Amino acid sequence: MDIDFSLVLVVVVGVTGFVSLLDLFWFQPKRKKAVDAYQMELGEKCDQAVIDKLRREPVLIEYPKSFFPVFFVVLLLRSFLVEPFTIPSGSMLPTLEVGDYILVNKFHYGLRLPVIGTKILTLGSPERGDIMVFKYPENPRINYIKRVIGLPGDTVRYQNNQLSINGKKVERKVVAKLSGHIPVLVYEEVLDGTTLEGEKTRVEHNMWTDFGPGRFGGEWIVPEGHYFMLGDNRDNSRDSRVWGFVPDHNVVGKAFAIWMHKPNIIPSFHRNGLVE
Repeated sequence: MDIDFSLVLVVVVGVTGFVSLLDLFWFQPKRKKAVDAYQMELGEKCDQAVIDKLRREPVLIEYPKSFFPVFFVVLLLRSFLVEPFTIPSGSMLPTLEVGDYILVNKFHYGLRLPVIGTKILTLGSPERGDIMVFKYPENPRINYIKRVIGLPGDTVRYQNNQLSINGKKVERKVVAKLSGHIPVLVYEEVLDGTTLEGEKTRVEHNMWTDFGPGRFGGEWIVPEGHYFMLGDNRDNSRDSRVWGFVPDHNVVGKAFAIWMHKPNIIPSFHRNGLVE
């Protein structure tokens, strides 16, 4: 669904927070003043039921005040810690299946303000092989998930289902052949990289291609502050080969776990675990 839940949550927190502050500094003193006036006028003849009624918060104030702490905590968790997402397509097969519910680490690459996405604290950078959630460059209201292949400055080439980075062919080997309506080859692919600290990284993962020469071939040079993304289902993924690079401003977070699988009505947990 093309709904910006972060924006909705921010608005709800803003409204409920505003009502809470308005009650604290305006309506609550007025209720107290009314109770004090009533007690001063009648003294010991005061009716406790009347006092309770004067002190009672109106429904339009009671409910926003009650929900504000809950919405505020959810906003903090969802914006800065962990956010759940659902996999709607098969572009990341075989790593992620349609109906997988995943968890995304929102602070792995740094803290960003909700809605506007401005980074306020840098904690790391995307690394080659990461499965990353980002705002789709052609429509930032939509979240996409792909694998990080090209880092700033990299030259990425994809031709005849062979991926090359900076002139070096990416290591791969066929591990299975799947028959079906569209037969596919299952490869184990190895993505080597280096962190900002100079540490070597190595991500081994499975990916699919159709039989044949492959689709979406070409060569790209990744500009500074951008990333080149590919789906693991290489011939059935609309990714950077089609729409270009992902700017750092669009980064949402790193996917790290599957917590539920729900292809239909009944959920299952057989796919629970970390993703690579």
